Amino acid sequence: MSAKRAPQLQTVTASPESLDSSIERGVSHLLDLQYDEGYWWEELESNVTITSEHLFLTHILGVGNDVEWRKIANYLLNKQREDGTWAIWYDGPADLSTTIEAYVALKMAGVSPDSPQMERARSFILSRGGVERARIFTKIWLAVLGEWDWRGTPMMPPEIILLPKWSPISIYDFGCWARGTVVPMTIIRLLRPVFPLPRWAHIDELFTSGKSSADLSLPRKDTAWARLFATLDRILRVYEHSKVKPFRRAAIRKAVRWIEERQEEDGSWGGIQPPWVYSLIALRSLGRDMDDPVVRKGFEGFYGEKGFAIEEDDTFRMQSCLSPVWDTALAAVALQDAGLPDDHPALVKAGKWLIDEQIFVGGDWQVRCDAQPGGWTFEFANDTYPDTDDSAIVMMAIQRIDLDKKRKSRALDRGLEWLLAMQSANGGWGAFDRNNTKAFLRQIPFADFGEMIDPPSVDVTAHIVEYLGRIGYRKGSNVIDRALAYLKKEQDPDGAWFGRWGVNLTYGIGAVLPALAVIGEDMRLPYVRRAIDWLIAHQNEDGGWGERIEGYVDEDWRGRGPSTSSQTAWALLGLIAGGEIDHPSTRAGIDYLICSQRDDGGWDEPYFTGTGFPVDFMINYHLYRDIFPVMALGRYRRALSKAFTPRTG
Repeated sequence: MSAKRAPQLQTVTASPESLDSSIERGVSHLLDLQYDEGYWWEELESNVTITSEHLFLTHILGVGNDVEWRKIANYLLNKQREDGTWAIWYDGPADLSTTIEAYVALKMAGVSPDSPQMERARSFILSRGGVERARIFTKIWLAVLGEWDWRGTPMMPPEIILLPKWSPISIYDFGCWARGTVVPMTIIRLLRPVFPLPRWAHIDELFTSGKSSADLSLPRKDTAWARLFATLDRILRVYEHSKVKPFRRAAIRKAVRWIEERQEEDGSWGGIQPPWVYSLIALRSLGRDMDDPVVRKGFEGFYGEKGFAIEEDDTFRMQSCLSPVWDTALAAVALQDAGLPDDHPALVKAGKWLIDEQIFVGGDWQVRCDAQPGGWTFEFANDTYPDTDDSAIVMMAIQRIDLDKKRKSRALDRGLEWLLAMQSANGGWGAFDRNNTKAFLRQIPFADFGEMIDPPSVDVTAHIVEYLGRIGYRKGSNVIDRALAYLKKEQDPDGAWFGRWGVNLTYGIGAVLPALAVIGEDMRLPYVRRAIDWLIAHQNEDGGWGERIEGYVDEDWRGRGPSTSSQTAWALLGLIAGGEIDHPSTRAGIDYLICSQRDDGGWDEPYFTGTGFPVDFMINYHLYRDIFPVMALGRYRRALSKAFTPRTG
C-alpha cells in the first residue's frame, strides 16, 4: 500500500478552561470508581466461549443447575448477532468455533434447535464446514461431552512433564498460560474422558456428512516444523498402543502434583480460565468429584466475592481473567499525570494496596532466572506467575506516592532487582518468563488458537524502560542500551511498533515514544520521527485514532479503524513525548477526547483494544476508556505548562 497522507482535520482547539474541566471530570469519575480497599477493578470482557465453556464445566463436574443455565442462555442470546453468529470481538467477523460452542451451550440449556436463533446459527456452522472445521480446543470440549471422537485430537503424552528444562522441548518452553493448559491436557488426552449429553442435546445436526463419517484428520500446516510434529503425532499414537510405557505412572503422578502445587489462594490456576478449567477436568477425569478439596476450592473460586462470575439483568457471564493490579496501577499513574497530589488519600490508599500485593514467593519464572522474587501480578491471586509489565507500571505508580519510606523503598528495590534479572538475552522483556523464545512450538498440532510462547515484546519492554528512565537510567547504561537496541530492531520500516498486548501499532508507538523521551533519547532522530509521522498519517478525520483488530493480519487494515478513546490517548502519549505539543494532530486529538467525553466524566468504547492473543483472543478492558484519556489529557496540560512557562535567570 502507498503511504497514507495526513487527514484533513476539521476541528477547533480546546480552550484551557475546557481542558481543565475535562480533566477534572475525568479525575472525579475515576475516583468514584475506586473500591474502598484502594484498588480499581472493572470487567475484563472477552467472547462468549468463556461462558459457554463454564456451562460445559458444570455439566462435567455434575453441578449444573437450571437457573444458572437459563441465565447463561439469556446472555448468549443477547450477544448473538442478526446473522445468527458470534464473534471473538465486538463487530468482528463471524467465528465458527465460537458459534459452535454457543450453539451447544444453548441446546444444553434447553433452547429449541427449531428456534430462529438456533436455525440461523446452525445454517452458518454448516456453511463453514460444520464441527469438522472447528479449532482443536473446541473439538476437545466436544470430545469430553461425547460429541467428537477423541481420535480427532492431537496426542500430548504426560511424559512431557518428565523432560528436563535443558531438553529440546520441556513444559517450561511454553508460555505460562500454555504450560498451565498443556500439563492438565496431557492427563485429559490420556484418559479421554466422556461425560455424555442426554440424547436430546446431541449435535448430530452440526456435521455436514453425519457424525459417524466425520473427517478426524488434524489441521495441516505447510512448514517443516509442522510436518515434523505431525510425524511425531503419528509415532505417539503407535506408542499409545504399546504395552511398554515405563515412565507413564511417574509422569501422571508428577503432572497431578504439578497441578495441585499451582492452585492459587482463590482456587484458580494462573488466574486465567484455560488452565483453571482444564485442571478441574483433569482431576475429574482421575475420579475426583466435588468432595475433593482441590476440586471444590477450584470450582467455588469462580463465584467468590472477587470472583469471575457476573450476574445482572437475569443473565450470567464469566470473565476469562481479572485485572485489579493492572487497573489500579494505570489509574494511579493517570491520576498523577492529571495533577492529583502525591499525598491524595485515593493515591495513598492505592499505593498501600499495591505494596501489599507484591509477591515474595517463587514461581515458574525461576526455571530461567535466579533472582529473588519481587514482582507483581495482574490478578488478585496469581503468585506463581508475576509479570514484568504489571511490575513496571506498579513501580511507576508507587514511586511518586507519599507512602511509608521504608516499605516503599523495600518494594521498589526488590521489584527493580527482579525486573533487571528478567531481561532476556536479546535486550527485551517477555511478560512472564525470561528467554521464552522457541518459536517452533507454534507449529505443534494444539497450536491452532493462541500464542504458545512468551517472547520479549516491544510494549512490555517500553514500559520497563520508561520506569527505569524515571528513576535515573539513561543511555550508556548496559541495561538501557540493550533494550534500546532491541526496540530499534523491532521497529517496522514505516516507523510503527507492534503492539503485543494492545491493539496494535498505536499501542506499540504510544508505549515506546514516552520511554525514549524519559531516557534522554534525541526525539529528532530519524527512527523516532518515522514513528511520529506514522501517528500523524493514521489519524482519523474526526481527530481521533483507531485500529481494527483485523490489522494484525490484514495489511489493508493496518492502522485503520473507528476512533476510540483509548487508542486516541495512546497516540497522544506518543505525540506529546515526541514534543509535538502544538501540532494540529495533537490539538485535534485533544479536542476529540474532550468532545467525546460523557457528562459523568467517562468515555464510551465498545471496541476491544486489549489483546490476549493477537486476533485469536481479544479483550475489552472496561477501564481503558477512562484511564488513558485522563493520562493523555493530563500529560498534555503539563507539557503546555512547561512549554509556555517563562524561564528566569
